[in-house]
Amino acid sequence: MIRETDPAAIATAVVEMARSGRFADIELSFAPALRAVASAETLQVGWESQLSRLGAIGEVGAPISEPAPESWVTVIGKADLVKVSVPVTCERGGLTVVMAVDEVGLLQDLQLKPPLTESWTPPPYARRSRFDEHEVTVGSGTPAVPGTLSLPRGRGPWPAVVLLSGGGPFDRDATTGPNKPLKDLAWGLAGRGVAVLRFDKVTHTHAAQVAADPGFTMSDEYVPHAVAAVHLLQSHPAVDAARVFVAGHSMGGKVAPRVAAAEPSVAGLVLLAADTQPMHRAAVRVVRHLASLDPGAQAAVEAITRQAARVDSPHLSAETPAAELPFGYSGAYWLDLRDYDPVATAAALDKPMLILQGGRDYQVTVADDLAGWQAGLGHREDVTIRVHVADDHLFFPGSGPSTPADYDRPQHVDAAVVADIADWLAPRRPALARLLSTFRR
Repeated sequence: MIRETDPAAIATAVVEMARSGRFADIELSFAPALRAVASAETLQVGWESQLSRLGAIGEVGAPISEPAPESWVTVIGKADLVKVSVPVTCERGGLTVVMAVDEVGLLQDLQLKPPLTESWTPPPYARRSRFDEHEVTVGSGTPAVPGTLSLPRGRGPWPAVVLLSGGGPFDRDATTGPNKPLKDLAWGLAGRGVAVLRFDKVTHTHAAQVAADPGFTMSDEYVPHAVAAVHLLQSHPAVDAARVFVAGHSMGGKVAPRVAAAEPSVAGLVLLAADTQPMHRAAVRVVRHLASLDPGAQAAVEAITRQAARVDSPHLSAETPAAELPFGYSGAYWLDLRDYDPVATAAALDKPMLILQGGRDYQVTVADDLAGWQAGLGHREDVTIRVHVADDHLFFPGSGPSTPADYDRPQHVDAAVVADIADWLAPRRPALARLLSTFRR
């Protein structure tokens, strides 16, 4: 356990212990509430996954201390919390270790975050003069989140899309290193006559509140805000209420059929690198892949394999400690995921779908995940399935095997992917509207 009470000194000590692999020592400094949802193994998996992407640590920066946000104080229930951020520079980028320290020096929260970056530049296909952007609020009350509406200029009504990002506490742009793939999509589509709404996930805006809820599930993470975003678009006078679609990336694509089942007015789905393999088993596969690139990550393979086995156990319950499960997600979260079949849910929907997959994606793969969509939906005439052979998980085009380090290089979503989505949406008008337009001609 750390023999310090100064928050800055504690934060520096935590980073140095993680750097030397002393994760059990860090766990000893967790407050009981944090220890219940995060173990030494969970921290080790997260830390080693980051370093496999970023490379060896080069420098640990000076800690920055500030009063904890009011939301942290409210959820954790302590008035004297200090938020400390420690910047860490690595071979291929960096991360920020953020923690909340209480008055006696116990860690109440610990997060690994990418550093803020302002290096994003618009993709070459963005036609910025063709659309405007407006800040909006998605949802109501305490769990409301901020978002951005990209609205084409000129006369509508326009088709519209709600964008859902992948698993994790993403902002509205799905910021990953210097890249913003959802912003690429929003700007690319808005310039081609599609209204786009993207928003910060509840796990990003209300992280402490979510962490304090042991019953929080994947449905809670996505469905309420996605449905609220659909309704927001449908009520906008420049949007064609009958042509509001949901487009989800990665886990956002996995959950998109559940959103459409909850809100029947959704016109159709765009599934981008949407996984069908159970996530706990996919996690083992991905960590094994990362360990093949960095043999030092073998301990992470062993940890994630043990945690995944707990998810498969018939004894999994809402009371299973989150620290014993992958990513520190609760037993309730994994029960919800384990019982959810995205392909069967999608197959029960009478809605058109566009399913896109990157051929170089090692996280969601053609063999492990797209095969599920093909088996369940490939026979339907209203389902289009397309593989962009050169693209990785974020639909960044390239060549050779994809690696985590690729995400640290500034890139943009493949222009062909944007064109696929825009072209697929363009003719999808209600039959009555098509008939009326024929008579008008």
